[in-house]
Amino acid sequence: MNRKDSSSVGTSRRYAPATSITRGLNARHIHFIALGSAIGTGLFYGSAGAIQAAGPSVLLVYLLGGIVVYFMLRALGEMAVALPVSGSFAEYARKYLGGWAGYITGWMYAFEMIIVCLADLTAIGTYMKFWFPQSDAWIWVAVTLLIVGAANLASSRWFGELEFGFTIIKVTAVVAMIIGGALILIFGLGNGAHNVGIDNLWNDGGFFPNGASGMISAFILVLFAFGGTEIIGVTAGDAEHPEKHIPQAVNTVPVRILLFYVLTIFVIVTINPWRTITGEESPFVQIFSSLGVNWAAALLNVVVITAALSAINSDLFGAGRIMTGMAKQGLAPRFMAKESRGVPVATVGTLIAVLIVGVALNYFVPESLFSKIAALATFATIFVWLMILLAHVASRRQMSPTEVEQLAFRVPFWPYGQYFSIAFIVFTFGIMAWEPEFWSALAAGAAFIVIMTIVYYATRHNHDAEGTEDFAFPTA
Repeated sequence: MNRKDSSSVGTSRRYAPATSITRGLNARHIHFIALGSAIGTGLFYGSAGAIQAAGPSVLLVYLLGGIVVYFMLRALGEMAVALPVSGSFAEYARKYLGGWAGYITGWMYAFEMIIVCLADLTAIGTYMKFWFPQSDAWIWVAVTLLIVGAANLASSRWFGELEFGFTIIKVTAVVAMIIGGALILIFGLGNGAHNVGIDNLWNDGGFFPNGASGMISAFILVLFAFGGTEIIGVTAGDAEHPEKHIPQAVNTVPVRILLFYVLTIFVIVTINPWRTITGEESPFVQIFSSLGVNWAAALLNVVVITAALSAINSDLFGAGRIMTGMAKQGLAPRFMAKESRGVPVATVGTLIAVLIVGVALNYFVPESLFSKIAALATFATIFVWLMILLAHVASRRQMSPTEVEQLAFRVPFWPYGQYFSIAFIVFTFGIMAWEPEFWSALAAGAAFIVIMTIVYYATRHNHDAEGTEDFAFPTA
């Protein structure tokens, strides 16, 4: 195979990926997975921290973060439509940036998913004590793994159906909050204890009450809230018609960000003066309580449990596909490449086993230690995004103008949108280096890269020997 054949994604002869993953996700699944990936506990609870850091200017942070996410997903979508493989962005990083980049990207993403899953599993055990205070947390952890694990081991379609149901619940909660907030703003319902209105955006210290530094410090919290959206690219290997469904899902990103983040945060900071959003309770609970919904806490408990279940479901799916793709290239233990009925059973089963051990260990380690380890998820999220963007830029540089014109789904504003997003992410790493509270995450992320780099080069002969699968053109 010549250089152009092996490196370009822009040819009219689309690559046939070397994979036996069953394509069981239809348009409805893809759209709701894309929709649900933007709605998680980061919105229901984490938004309070971002508001406290930036005040009303957090709206600009969400807009800027949304722009970065959009260009990242467009880059991923362009590559996924041209080359729909189960390994997704780890495969693209390997193909266009080299073996080390693919290795680090894949393992970084997998480790992030494990950490996030552990945090969400632990959270579910805590949330269920709201109704069952005397119950042991391990019971709910076991039930969660049973449900989510069964769906992921059954087929990609079962995963899609489960995610569809979770997303319906999350979307309903967000829409209800927005409608409730609109009723308070327009008709003055509830919230008599606080001033209600647009002027809350500037009344208390102005739009930038904590200055530019406050707004900048919120960048990391906001970007992490968007974590998980990259699963849209991972679904390409399971989509029935990736060339059609992936572009449709990615193109809804601007609307989803405006509706579920910017509009939601706008409602929150106009109904409640930003200093009253302390994080002691979810901003969503504050909105529903203002409407006299006394069971708001119970309602939100259902939603955050759903959000946690959704995150675990998606993380297992994403990490399973990424690691299976890496195993086929010799960048992960070979047994992880095993599939059954088009499902990467070996990888998913391994991840479930690791989660069981991890949850057990979580109860024996100091909470502070676990929180520091969990901080790596922040670093890993934006690191994976950076690698996606860099892989996309590298892929474009290997293409001729004719091949670019033949791309079925091209990123807009090339190359300015990509360079802006790369610069923004690099700037975010700079923030982590500047802010002491993020030093542990930065140190953990750097240590992980160093350790995995040593492992990569120590076992490089194995990668060269096993990673023989490549992408071939159809013979027809």
